Amino acid sequence: MPTPQGIASPRLQRVLGVPSLLFFGLAYMVPLTVFSTYGIVTDVTGGHLAGAYVITTIAMLFTALSYASIVRAEPTAGSAYAYAKKAFGPGVGFTTGWALMIDYALLPMINYMLLGLYINAQFPAIPAWIVILAAIIIVTALNLFGISVVKNANAFLVVFQLVFVVAFLVAAFGKMQPEVAVTDPFWSESASLGGLMAGASILALSFLGFDAVSAMAEEAKDPRRTVPRAVVLTVLVGGTLFMIISWAGQRVWPDFSTYTSLDTASLELISHLGGAFFEAFFLTAYLVGCTASALTSQAATARVLYSMGRDELLPKRVFGVLSPRFKTPRNAILVIAAISLLALVLPLDVVVSIISFGALAAFSMVNLAVIKYFIIDQRKREPLELLRYGLLPGIGLALCVWLWFSLHWTALAVGLGWVLIGIVYLAFISRGFSKMPKTMVINLDDVE
Repeated sequence: MPTPQGIASPRLQRVLGVPSLLFFGLAYMVPLTVFSTYGIVTDVTGGHLAGAYVITTIAMLFTALSYASIVRAEPTAGSAYAYAKKAFGPGVGFTTGWALMIDYALLPMINYMLLGLYINAQFPAIPAWIVILAAIIIVTALNLFGISVVKNANAFLVVFQLVFVVAFLVAAFGKMQPEVAVTDPFWSESASLGGLMAGASILALSFLGFDAVSAMAEEAKDPRRTVPRAVVLTVLVGGTLFMIISWAGQRVWPDFSTYTSLDTASLELISHLGGAFFEAFFLTAYLVGCTASALTSQAATARVLYSMGRDELLPKRVFGVLSPRFKTPRNAILVIAAISLLALVLPLDVVVSIISFGALAAFSMVNLAVIKYFIIDQRKREPLELLRYGLLPGIGLALCVWLWFSLHWTALAVGLGWVLIGIVYLAFISRGFSKMPKTMVINLDDVE
């Protein structure tokens, strides 16, 4: 049988079910990421971190439902790029994918930076740059060997973090302050909606994993069924974990004004619960989480690059090919590894400041794509269809735009500059948009 147009041979391997996809999304999100901004957001929300996580979970759930709807029609490795392309054409699709790249390309780098900084802080004799290089080499090798290797590594890395979460909750239940009501971490007399909303905009960064799940659609078994379920489950399970951890921590140490430093509040909380041993356990689990996130984010980014290369919106000979032996987008994986080497020279705060720009831009486009594709193109306008494909994505779009405009001006400036570069590049390769690539993403029903 001849190879269908737009599909490189060999093909990605279908080995991921709902549990594997869920682990992939959780590994990307990092269950222990709640501790990264624990003190800062606790202060912003006036001691109601758990309540802010409720708001963020609800906001992200609307967008996750949009992903679930459109992935049934377009289960492809291209993620938001493919969905925007399906609804609005190659130009908008490329711009969406290009915007998403700024997030996807930087996330592995941040994890490598954190690994280097944390290990160097604990063991000053080990230079951070050695840790960063070693982590890049190990994670890249695992990704090159195939998605089955990544799947098995993810399961172990996520389970290790969950073991720490259980230990944390057990320790916390023994030291909760009786005067703190069960509902106080969510809402109390001192809470303000403005404070919770401000905290929720910061916490949006914790929910980037569900987009990465959709990027694995061409390696999922029965993707029209498994990927939508995994996308929604990733938000629900991740959000629930964040809420439970923050709720327990705030009942143990309710007076956030007594922390020595908001930046290290989570470490003070951990030390209060279990001393030096518990601190070492936490550090190990946190580093495991960084490794898992680096592994999954590099894998997801490579799939988006592969999809764009396969469609000839990026150089096909570089990005649109698979390894004959391991069936992985080898060149795309290596490109991400090369970009990650910038972790050796860039400051962490600069990278962190711009990471959410692309994600929120992509989330907004996916919500718009659902409305355009189903209601306008497919004419699905029955009352329930208008609710599912109109109202719910519309709410998701409004929430994403609100979060987007809550970003620091530096992030907006850098992100918009990146998008402008992409538009100029697109105009160049398409000769003023007159010769856009005609290849569209292949419907998986047509692929054996």
